[in-house]
Amino acid sequence: MIEQYLGIDSDYIVIGMAVVIVILMILVIINIVQMSKLKKRYAIFMKGKNAKSLEDTLIYRLEQVDELIENNAANERNIDTIFKRMKFNFQKYGLVKYDAFQEMGGKLSFSLAMLNEKNDGYIINAVHSREGCYTYVKEIIDGNSIIALAEEEEQALAQALSSNQ
Repeated sequence: MIEQYLGIDSDYIVIGMAVVIVILMILVIINIVQMSKLKKRYAIFMKGKNAKSLEDTLIYRLEQVDELIENNAANERNIDTIFKRMKFNFQKYGLVKYDAFQEMGGKLSFSLAMLNEKNDGYIINAVHSREGCYTYVKEIIDGNSIIALAEEEEQALAQALSSNQ
């Protein structure tokens, strides 16, 4: 009868339905396998925990994240403060030891240049003689001195300017 209405042989309809049923069975098997894997993963995720303890764990971890964010912000503020203060600290040094007088040995005299980030600072010159030790300080602004520098002081300044670059 169906052949008369549709003009199709009933054998083809049965074969087509069989193919559809096989395809649906394959899809059901694939779905069952995927669901089984999902159940195993869920069981591993929930293993040893009930819903309340899992919720507590999540809340605890979120609180830890919030605390880490606050600590990170505090660390960034502290680092900014340290860098601002470092600009004024002596960061560059140059030291030249020498004999101020021919009769003195051991290079007990020295010139020490200390500069900050902007090349501002001081040169300390200590001259050692038999009568005593004399110390002089010369101010350095932007890598230059208003007062004339001795050879050893110039060497110490050059060392400091070339250091930490």
